[in-house]
Amino acid sequence: MGIIALEGHKIFYTKNCLNILTLLIMKSRYRLRLQICLVFLIVALTSLSPWLTPGAYAGIDDDRLDGNIFVVYAGNGSLVPPRLNLAETFQRKIPAIIVYYLDDSSDCKQFAAIVSRFQEFYGRAASIIPVTVDSIPLKSSYRPDEPGYYYRGGVPQTVVLDQQGKVVYDGLGNVKYEDVDDVLRKVFELLPRSESVELKRRSFNEFNAELR
Repeated sequence: MGIIALEGHKIFYTKNCLNILTLLIMKSRYRLRLQICLVFLIVALTSLSPWLTPGAYAGIDDDRLDGNIFVVYAGNGSLVPPRLNLAETFQRKIPAIIVYYLDDSSDCKQFAAIVSRFQEFYGRAASIIPVTVDSIPLKSSYRPDEPGYYYRGGVPQTVVLDQQGKVVYDGLGNVKYEDVDDVLRKVFELLPRSESVELKRRSFNEFNAELR
């Protein structure tokens, strides 16, 4: 009886070992299958990502929408919304730099850094007014204190108004910073670029000497 009981324990132990081994093999196969499924899932999501996130691959040289151009490409979040609108600028009788743009235009993306430079040098003395074309209401006519009054149908467009609201510059496309700067130097009675690269106001004596 003792021998039979011992043999029974051996058989029971052997069966348990086989069951445990089988379970481990099944688990290992399950893990392997799970890993394979995860790999295929990652590959599928990676291949589909351009369609799932259309703006993720947008760049400065394409016309895709990937956020506000001044934040993304000029690192400047203070340009939009503008500090003053056009009507408020006229009331204060200060010069205005109006820039018409679209967030999904490669030309406007490239021009964003130039607009930020306008603000860097003239932001305290002039009103920098970026205007997205989509925000201009469709009307048969506009007042001079409305952005639609100066828009010519293309982007980017840069318009400079003097203290009296007179148009002193109107450029279409990626105009040079220096071209606009030369106009603004005259508006603010600053020394020309040939005399000083830095922005310096003419002395009172120099200004009077020119009037004689």
